[in-house]
Amino acid sequence: MAYKDDNNSFSKSFVSFVAGGLIGAGVALLYAPQSGERTRQEIREKAERTIIKAQKIEEEIKDSLNQLMGDIRSKVNLLIEEGKDIAEDKKREILEAIEAGKKVLEEQKDRLQKKR
Repeated sequence: MAYKDDNNSFSKSFVSFVAGGLIGAGVALLYAPQSGERTRQEIREKAERTIIKAQKIEEEIKDSLNQLMGDIRSKVNLLIEEGKDIAEDKKREILEAIEAGKKVLEEQKDRLQKKR
């Protein structure tokens, strides 16, 4: 759940950053000493380049997050398997100890019966 909130917050920040860049570029071009048509053309071109860059960055971020999630998933699965192995080893040790205890009890029981 926290991952989703972080992703949403990052997305909002990123969109705000891009929008601010576009607005700043637009204002700078509006104050430039050139014709209105040329200024509008430059605004369109810069906006298109910015959108393309933003899409590339978005794809890179998605790829990085997918890679990270895959790595995390692999590590979790590995830890689960190691945990299962450890649990199985401990279970075996406990069963061996119980069997050894039963054997000792039987030997003591036999020894007590022989003494009677």
